Amino acid sequence: MALRLTVAQALVRAMAAQWTLIEGERRRLFAGVWAIFGHGNVAAIGEALYAARDLLPTYRAHNEQAMAHAAVAFAKASYRRRMMACTTSIGPGATNLTTAAAVAHVNRLPLLLLPGDVFATRAPDPVLQQVEDFSDGLVSANDCLRPVSRYFDRITRPEQLLTAFHRAVQVLTDPAQCGPVTIALCQDVQAEAFDWPEAFFAERVWTLRRPPPDANELSAAVHALRVSRRPLLVCGGGVLYAQAGGELRAFCERHGVPLCETQAGKSALPGSHPLNLGGVGVTGTGAANALARDADVVLAVGTRLQDFTTGSGTLLHARGQRLIALNVQAFDAWKQGALPLIADAGEGLSRLSAALGDWHAERGWTQRAQAERREWQGTAARFTAATAASLPSDAQVIGAVQRAARDSDIVLGAAGGLPGELHKHWRAERAGGYHLEYGYSCMGYEIAGALGVKLAHPQREVIVMVGDGSYLMLNSEIATSVRMRLKLIVVLLDNGGFGCIERLQGATGNASFNNLLDAAGSDPGSGIDLLAHARSLGANGQRVEDLAALSSALAAARQADRTTVLVIETDPAASTTAGGHWWDVAVPAISNRAEVRAARERYLQARAARADELP
Repeated sequence: MALRLTVAQALVRAMAAQWTLIEGERRRLFAGVWAIFGHGNVAAIGEALYAARDLLPTYRAHNEQAMAHAAVAFAKASYRRRMMACTTSIGPGATNLTTAAAVAHVNRLPLLLLPGDVFATRAPDPVLQQVEDFSDGLVSANDCLRPVSRYFDRITRPEQLLTAFHRAVQVLTDPAQCGPVTIALCQDVQAEAFDWPEAFFAERVWTLRRPPPDANELSAAVHALRVSRRPLLVCGGGVLYAQAGGELRAFCERHGVPLCETQAGKSALPGSHPLNLGGVGVTGTGAANALARDADVVLAVGTRLQDFTTGSGTLLHARGQRLIALNVQAFDAWKQGALPLIADAGEGLSRLSAALGDWHAERGWTQRAQAERREWQGTAARFTAATAASLPSDAQVIGAVQRAARDSDIVLGAAGGLPGELHKHWRAERAGGYHLEYGYSCMGYEIAGALGVKLAHPQREVIVMVGDGSYLMLNSEIATSVRMRLKLIVVLLDNGGFGCIERLQGATGNASFNNLLDAAGSDPGSGIDLLAHARSLGANGQRVEDLAALSSALAAARQADRTTVLVIETDPAASTTAGGHWWDVAVPAISNRAEVRAARERYLQARAARADELP
């Protein structure tokens, strides 16, 4: 028996029929659809979503990029078990999705994009907002989404949806292929009727695939670890996505292996655990990087091994050091010349531990890790402690927020200087308590992302830490959080512009230029009233004069019934000078500035010093 529905109605009905299991409970795979309607989706997709609003909630945002960020953050906070879709009109609504799609692509997160498209019949050609290519009649604005989609399809006939939809969901739920999917919907085809087979709407439960390691790869990894004396484990986001925190902890404790964290992996092991050395790499702790330099074998679990983690390839791939990459995705497992161990993080760690038996790292190595950890904690305490300085540093603000936080809280950030300071200083005690977007380092993710995290965890407090530069890029979803009664606590650090890049600019010998507002050709007296702006969007707001006032303001925000924005002025020049590792930032070979020429010489010396370590 066939069901006669429009393409849009069939798509929405099929989405509502997809399920997943969360701790044994059946939940809908798609938690909802973010929608901003226009002429390319309001008539057909809008009608279908309205009819299904009790099964598949529709949420309205103020910006297409922001709503896609919220969907990405929801998926990340849900450990990729659940996800959301976004629908836009043809044109700028669709192209606004591109940045958020790149965030999902880089971070391996599921996101279903449903932009409207041109008329398949080409009867009204060009239709309003249509992008025309003089040499290719098949191109539309949605082709911008191809390079940032794991799967891309354009529906030009109704029956194409029968295969396209199931291919899309397979990619969205595959732990190795996971990423954004685009199904571009020609706006005339959306409204067409078709006789759909009932089987297309049959309920389906998608469960997490946990592939075990290959026997030969497991044997090679076991041998490499057995002959090592100074092993180190790097915990990536794949550990959280596999919900393998228990297996991770058991492995480290049984074998005495110290652990360090990437931005995405932080919180998989409690920050208070004696084997947890904190962040690794360019923004890492002194403890983690000291052991990373001296380790003879590095077991990297669920990480993409990007340059901030590896110190531009000089930290985890040093001369004589073996690298084992345990990853569900073969593309990542072969990086940096690693021994690949292609498997689910939990399955891989469990089987690796069983095969290792009673093997244990050198006792002195484990003891050194704990000593380095204690030393770093003392160093970090000096940077995060409150002082009488006229303007606090980012680290000091982080310290104040940490002291006021609870273990159940989720701290969220992205881009700029804050991720580096948080990576060094924040201690997360519960899985998912640290949510940083640093794969794409996307400014503007913070507030929109927090909205998605709050949807995923309404019972947990979500604390957003954002600089004024990123806040001004994308803040509209403060209004959405107020309207949806999804309370956030936003700590807005005002350093007068792009302080992080200002510091990098100076470090490369360049003059202060175009980063801080006072140096960007603006009138120093034309300040931006961030507090008034936040209040205009419906949030509670308070200007905080010092760190002591921040503590009491955070307590009040916790009791508030709506989003609160706390604005505190900070020092744009101050950062944590301890810890960290070299990062390859090329300096111009020719310049009329002596400072740039000097920075170039330092750069060349640094590269020469690491010549044996570079890939």
